[in-house]
Amino acid sequence: MDTIITAADGHRLSTYMAGSDDADRALVIVQEIFGVNDHMRYVADAFAREGYCVIVPALFDRAERDVELGYGPDDIDRGLRLRAEIGEDKTLLDILAAAGALPSGIPRGIVGYCWGGTVAWQAATRSTAFKAASGWYGGGIAAAKAEVPNCPVQLHFGEKDGSIPMAHVEAIQAARPEVEVFVYPGAGHGFGCEARGSYLPKEAYLAQTRTLDFFAKHL
Repeated sequence: MDTIITAADGHRLSTYMAGSDDADRALVIVQEIFGVNDHMRYVADAFAREGYCVIVPALFDRAERDVELGYGPDDIDRGLRLRAEIGEDKTLLDILAAAGALPSGIPRGIVGYCWGGTVAWQAATRSTAFKAASGWYGGGIAAAKAEVPNCPVQLHFGEKDGSIPMAHVEAIQAARPEVEVFVYPGAGHGFGCEARGSYLPKEAYLAQTRTLDFFAKHL
């Protein structure tokens, strides 16, 4: 379901919502650099089947509306350009607006992938809107490792991720020992996305199981 929400600065953005308003737990799901595409709707629907009320904000709306990209080289370049047009402070406003659009009175978590993994980290460290945060292969987390989360955080990385060296993962672990970090042997960037060539079903299932267990514990 597409719903329009309004951020604190007056920006209006579209969202994809799934799940029941009667759910016991809620999630903000944060997109990769490919927009709210079929994969992100697939992810949202999967969490909804697990009993969550979920919302996926269209973060690219600040740069260009209705962006849905594939996973080819041109798509990657376009996604990176769009992301570069949007400041971190504006993205956080949109995340907080999404959190506010979820049913009140139930615990809220946040989970993000790729760019969204970094955004989930920022939401955990720069706001108090969430009870738990999970980030999958967030490339910007190492640069923000000194920031202190305001809620429990779980992170997932691929051992062979060409854009996130293991040295970065180790630096995160050293700086934030309170954060649960999982590394998946042989996995590359985007190993959890069924639409990408790097998809690894076994590792994706394990990461999803750990994410669900994590949220069940903290939400």
